[in-house]
Amino acid sequence: METHFESNPLIDRLPAHLKQFIKPQNYEDYTPINQAVWRYVMRKNVDYLSKVAHDSYLEGLQKTGIDIDSIPSMYGMNRILKEIGWAAVAVDGFIPPNAFMEFQAYNVLVIACDIRQLEHIEYTPAPDIIHEGAGHAPIIANPEYAEYLRRFGEIGCKAISSARDYELYEAIRLLSILKEAEDTPQEEIEKAEAQVDFLQNNMGELSEMSRIRNLHWWTVEYGLIGTIDNPKIYGAGLLSSIGESAWCMTDHVKKLPYDIKAADVSFDITKPQPQLFVTPDFAHLSMVLEEFANKMALRTGGLSGIRKLIASKALGTIELSTGLQVSGVFSNVIEQEGKPIYVQTIGKTALSYREKELVGHGTAYHAEGFGSPIGKLKGINLAIEDMSPRDLSAYAIYEGEQVTLEFEGNIKVSGEIITGTRNIQGKILLIKFKNCIVTHGDTILFQPEWGIYDMAVGKEVISAFSGPADVTSFDMINHVPSSQTIKQKKSPEREELERLYKNIRNIRENRAAEITLKEAFAAVSSAHPNDWLLSLEILELAYKTQQHDFIEKVQNHLEKVKINRPEIAHLITNGLELISPVMA
Repeated sequence: METHFESNPLIDRLPAHLKQFIKPQNYEDYTPINQAVWRYVMRKNVDYLSKVAHDSYLEGLQKTGIDIDSIPSMYGMNRILKEIGWAAVAVDGFIPPNAFMEFQAYNVLVIACDIRQLEHIEYTPAPDIIHEGAGHAPIIANPEYAEYLRRFGEIGCKAISSARDYELYEAIRLLSILKEAEDTPQEEIEKAEAQVDFLQNNMGELSEMSRIRNLHWWTVEYGLIGTIDNPKIYGAGLLSSIGESAWCMTDHVKKLPYDIKAADVSFDITKPQPQLFVTPDFAHLSMVLEEFANKMALRTGGLSGIRKLIASKALGTIELSTGLQVSGVFSNVIEQEGKPIYVQTIGKTALSYREKELVGHGTAYHAEGFGSPIGKLKGINLAIEDMSPRDLSAYAIYEGEQVTLEFEGNIKVSGEIITGTRNIQGKILLIKFKNCIVTHGDTILFQPEWGIYDMAVGKEVISAFSGPADVTSFDMINHVPSSQTIKQKKSPEREELERLYKNIRNIRENRAAEITLKEAFAAVSSAHPNDWLLSLEILELAYKTQQHDFIEKVQNHLEKVKINRPEIAHLITNGLELISPVMA
């Protein structure tokens, strides 16, 4: 796969199902206007965030080598991130939450390499390189926070989703694309907003993925750190939004102490947040994460874990007390007294031990699903997995024996034992039967005509989680997003404006320019009277070269733009403050 950035061992070790999301950055696609947007946001952020952001942010900007004047290249970012044990990859907009978190587990930062339009300079619901590169990257230079992020990914990618979670992901992805694209009809945006609103209000009981995404949102994206009375910003969504980073510090936004209850507070990606959570320090984030993980099916297993997998209708895994792992789409569980006594998958299934597929037990062999009893034999205190070879022989659980195993819960397995599969410690994991019939009361669960029966051994389900135990067991190269990000349109007017922006950039960087500062201003003020950012850049250069008469002329023009476009007047004022407080 062509990735167009410097090779990095962390990227090389990514599994194929994650590499499918990576796309080239294509740095040459960034226009001069894109570069000006980056520069404006970064100059404003560094100026303002130096007062309200956690110390790790400005320190991280230096450590990660992110340039204030130019959009970072993935090549350069990877070269520097490598020094702190991380890497970065470019993707197209939102990717599925499980994949996003799994990248983090591999110490890889996912960066949506598109950049917001000038019209959305303060905030965009779509992930972009300002959010990812200027928000996430600097803060991971803090080792304690970086470990929290990695651990979050490790746990989060195992969270079980509901069938509706993916619908919401697709709806949010589409809405973010439509809102960021220029000239999208308002009715299309309203339709997409209504769908997101409907799904957000009709999710039913929140899934593990929904709840851990809430924790991610209120920490990694929109987290505050310090005290309720004097919080500092560390969340990437706030660090990358010149609008919300200021808004969040006002009394309009309620500040709450961060704890596990934040998992049940959902968010609306399209609106400013009405409340934010404040953690006393980064160590507290990890404590809450572990508290949440202790309640996940990943660690509790049991009947509830199996039910979550069935409800997800997606690929998942259960792990039995022997360490045997069953990966597939779970379709049914038979229970008794709150415990699972039989579990069933449909379609391709794989059996693994310690995340390694067992030889001969891949999806080709278990192509039609897998079912097995769980628990102890009726009337015998010693579980099969705890039996010694002598015990197994005494109960006729032995190669070549015709046997009927009756489990608690009235599950019966009758057949001739062919062989067993053991782990390296000698514990039996599987028992293989021929001429086998499996029943639950009068219900037949398996019959001899279906072939060889493989029975899993395990007295209980100790873990249940999203995805396969061994990522190589399944073909997971199947990501086909329902929507693609929309590129900016090219028109003669836009191309002319881009040339003017490029010319001013060349002047600032002491490169050859086609026209002078004054000629550029004459062109933009007459042909593009609603554009404000280029005039600010021209004013900055005029101020540096002390062209006093010209300064006044540009200032007067910007005042007219503020009157004609009151919605961006504050952006012009902010830009004037960056040039000189006197001008504002």
